[in-house]
Amino acid sequence: MTSSPVEYTIGGVKIHFPCKAYPSQLAMMNLIVRGLNTGQYCLLESPTGSGKSLALLCSALGWQHKIILLTVYKTSICMCCFCVLVLLPEEEGRKQSLASRLSEKFQASLSSDCVKDDDFQQDRKRIRTAENTVGTDACCSLTPDLLCAPEPCSQCPCASTEDGVKDKEKDGRRKIPKIFFGTRTHKQITQITHELKRTLYCGVPMTILSSRDHTCVNPDVVPHANRNERCKDLLEAKDMEIDLEGQILVLDEAHNIEDCARESASYTLDYKSLLMSRDELDSMVNNNIRRSKHELLRGFCYSLINWIQESQSLMSERGYETAGKVWSGKDIVGIFHTLGITADTFNILKQNLAAVLEKEERVGVVNGREDVVQIPTISPPTATVLKNLFMVLDFLFRDSCRFADDYRVALQKSYAWTNQAPPDVPDAQGFIVRPRNRRQTVRVKAEVLTLSFWCLNPAVAFSDLSGSVHSIVLTSGTLSPMDSFSSELGVKFSIQLEANHVINKSQVWVGTVGTGPQGRKLCATFQNAETYAFQDEVGGLLLHVCQVMAKGVLCFLPSYKMLDKLRDRWTKTGLWDKLEQQKTVITEPRGGGGKGDFDELLHTYYSAIKYCEEKGETDTHYGALLIAVCRGKVSEGLDFTDDNARAVVAVGIPFPNIKDLQVELKMKYNDLHSKSRGLLPGSRWYEIQAYRALNQALGRCIRHRNDWGALILVDDRYRNNPNKYITGLSKWVRQLVQHHNTFSDAMQSLVAFSQVQKKMDGAPADRQAISSTVSSPSSHLAAAAEGHSLPEASEPQIPISCVRLPEPQQHSSPSADLVCSHTQLKAEQKEKAGEIDGSVERRIFGKINISLKSY
Repeated sequence: MTSSPVEYTIGGVKIHFPCKAYPSQLAMMNLIVRGLNTGQYCLLESPTGSGKSLALLCSALGWQHKIILLTVYKTSICMCCFCVLVLLPEEEGRKQSLASRLSEKFQASLSSDCVKDDDFQQDRKRIRTAENTVGTDACCSLTPDLLCAPEPCSQCPCASTEDGVKDKEKDGRRKIPKIFFGTRTHKQITQITHELKRTLYCGVPMTILSSRDHTCVNPDVVPHANRNERCKDLLEAKDMEIDLEGQILVLDEAHNIEDCARESASYTLDYKSLLMSRDELDSMVNNNIRRSKHELLRGFCYSLINWIQESQSLMSERGYETAGKVWSGKDIVGIFHTLGITADTFNILKQNLAAVLEKEERVGVVNGREDVVQIPTISPPTATVLKNLFMVLDFLFRDSCRFADDYRVALQKSYAWTNQAPPDVPDAQGFIVRPRNRRQTVRVKAEVLTLSFWCLNPAVAFSDLSGSVHSIVLTSGTLSPMDSFSSELGVKFSIQLEANHVINKSQVWVGTVGTGPQGRKLCATFQNAETYAFQDEVGGLLLHVCQVMAKGVLCFLPSYKMLDKLRDRWTKTGLWDKLEQQKTVITEPRGGGGKGDFDELLHTYYSAIKYCEEKGETDTHYGALLIAVCRGKVSEGLDFTDDNARAVVAVGIPFPNIKDLQVELKMKYNDLHSKSRGLLPGSRWYEIQAYRALNQALGRCIRHRNDWGALILVDDRYRNNPNKYITGLSKWVRQLVQHHNTFSDAMQSLVAFSQVQKKMDGAPADRQAISSTVSSPSSHLAAAAEGHSLPEASEPQIPISCVRLPEPQQHSSPSADLVCSHTQLKAEQKEKAGEIDGSVERRIFGKINISLKSY
């Protein structure tokens, strides 16, 4: 049975929702509308499965629809009491506009005795019916048949001004903001478009921006691995001039927005790539192709190469076969000045690069005849090197080098093993004979030299957005801890929310386990993780969990290094064989592996669980165990719903590698500026990175309101110091944490939980009844939000009304704009795995500051 659509009026905005909203959805829509009305920034955490995407889409599009109506009719709006003054000319009153059709459709279904939802009767100060809203809080309802020329509002002093909105077009009419909706994976954007189809806003014009690797359908390009470069060769590629001024930016899965912002303003140059770029520019000059312009760019490369060669003597040893040297951004600006690279000469270099990238044709002689030929341009790899170098230099030289102190430049040398084919060797007669079978490759250790320009302040990239967009909404299921967002991004998120989950607390088991089956303490610090005792105890614990929990089990480790050590140890002790007797065991390849390998890995995992379902098996000897790493592909963006993840085992706390040079520099940078800029101390920043990664991994389980599963936190530190280690977890998780003194106590509790849930699976009506009782929004709206998330008594109360609507039909909606960034819409069968293809946030930031490249 499908749910009937419901109309909510929140803050003067009519929001058409496809079903009755959860409390968490109402809380989100309440705060989003307030943020859009006032131009404030929102930081909203709502657990996966709580309807976050639907709340984002409906509230943003509902607000945008209201602005369209305000633009079609000459209006003024009061942001204090959220009333609207409509001044309607005679000619506009006679002609119905396209923008009013959506409202007219629903108005026909409303009568004087509006349908009242019983769930909204407890707090009559905050929650009002549509009838009361029209009578008391609005001078005029935004519906065609009620449009009139009312008296000015007497409830607030600002109603006397008819220019209550700030973003205007040249003709004086309000600019209608576009909505840029960014998410992380192609799988997720497919889900977003499916959610949009469920709503009455499904006819909104929409554009999907995605990478060429996933979008290009040219048959000459698709079969090749380097689709991006081949697509550029076939097209006259131009930068997309996306103007975000006055627009609405919604970034879903924004838990790693700080990292994305830093990375978008950073670049690591491989020395060999620089040499290849120099050689290509040299060839252009020697062949007299745009000689004067290529000469300057070649000179830039020569200067940089010579400086790198000279600086190698300054590097100091940092570890086994690694060495490095670090400069501050200010030092690099001074060094580049001595190389002749200044702000003035840099502008000339940028102009030359733009000139040599332009496609140009001229008349030439081909095979003895005159013909139009195209002037050769530098290859995409060389263009990429120069563009990225110029991007970081642009930040360094911008506004009298005001961002120079936010950069560190590191020259690093290391060694890497590569596979190389042996050279061809002629025989005694001088002939080269190659075997029919493919030649064996040999492992060769090669030197790797890199020059990294690291931006340590995400506010550098974010600054171009913060002052220009109308509003920014950052949301994710795992934003906690929220401390760092304002200080790191350099903006104030005055509207924040940590929403509760929509599930019954009996549907999830959250427990800490500090001891193993043999009673040894489990503390996954670097020293302890190296011991066989720890490795054996973790293996025994995981085996017990697989014996208790049927179907799918996920295990997340802090690093690939620990994964390798555990696998080696368990293989030697025979524990690996025992795990394989219990379930199909799969490990995540380092870095996720190639796309094909990763897709095959997931297919194997899902198939093992599906086999159980087809056979009707509930025995724990069937199913699959997937061992993965926090911050890897498995931990972010993938949906392990229902039997695909009945348990998530998180071993240890995934702190970043403290010996990583970039982590070390970031912590020192925060300590240096903690007082002057209000940044979190380096140690606190370091801890937050761990909890965000942990919360992401835990979020793979419980994907909808009828789902159930267990979250097992394996580390003694949770119980010994909960004030430090539990507070970093997401709100809905930390509220349910139970500490178990012994391993046997934890397993007994887990067995009981699993048995109850299996019985509930056999009686889905009982689970549905319990879930609907818990998820019913009959409680006060504040029950879904922290106290600071909703308006204080002194703030204007945002009225919320609820009206049942008829079933939606497909039809055109107002001429609004929704832009979905960084992905394409693909067939579901081709997108079983949500491959992370670089975050849209990083792409937006990286392209705002130079020019937007097609990708």
